[in-house]
Amino acid sequence: MSRTQIYPVITNLPTITTTQMIEVDRRMMDDIGISLFQMMENAGLQLASLARDAFLGGNVRGKRIAVLAGTGGNAGGAIVAARRLTSWGATCDIGFGHDVAALADVPKAQFDILDKITSIDLIKPQDLNADYDLILDGLIGYSLKGDPRGGVADFINAANAISTPVLSLDVPSGYDGETGAHRNPTMQADATLTIALPKFGMLDATENIGRLFCADISCPPCVYENLGLTKVYEAPFAQSPIVELSRAH
Repeated sequence: MSRTQIYPVITNLPTITTTQMIEVDRRMMDDIGISLFQMMENAGLQLASLARDAFLGGNVRGKRIAVLAGTGGNAGGAIVAARRLTSWGATCDIGFGHDVAALADVPKAQFDILDKITSIDLIKPQDLNADYDLILDGLIGYSLKGDPRGGVADFINAANAISTPVLSLDVPSGYDGETGAHRNPTMQADATLTIALPKFGMLDATENIGRLFCADISCPPCVYENLGLTKVYEAPFAQSPIVELSRAH
């Protein structure tokens, strides 16, 4: 990953727990009218942009990317990123931690769009190798409960065993957004693009998270009111839809 400073650095963002983030998502959809589909589109575009700018030298043409996806919102964002990167000239293979039939409705709709515009190879954990230029981790989002299991755990272990850099969406798969704990196994990310706000403990930890970025998914400041955040939300995306977050260490 390039160490070049390509995005503004923000020093004073609050962190958010899983419980608070669930309420943010609810307010976005029910109170504001921004749909889950829109949020996935925004998250996927920012993930693809960070992948291009920070890992792929500013040009994705000819690059090979392994996109790892679970079943929920994080999977949808990763699938959107795959569509964007494919449209920009990359080759993206997708590894699902569960059967494709287990995809929730909105991520399934995103996958159907991708399937209509390009031929996607589905890969298994044993197919991950150092020939990939990048791994995008969208296996598990902020709502993890317990240790990763089954195909999800297999993909995490396979990614951790090779030298290909990893960019995680929202949290590294296996990171507990409620407690800040690293479950067994946890993805060893070179960078993490967290969504809306960093999850609890992320600013105090570097293990498995790597460089920490935050992306705007069009969440207005009013949705954070009365959530008990530890710091005031101060419009971090005034200069860029992606910012890098300074760390405690």
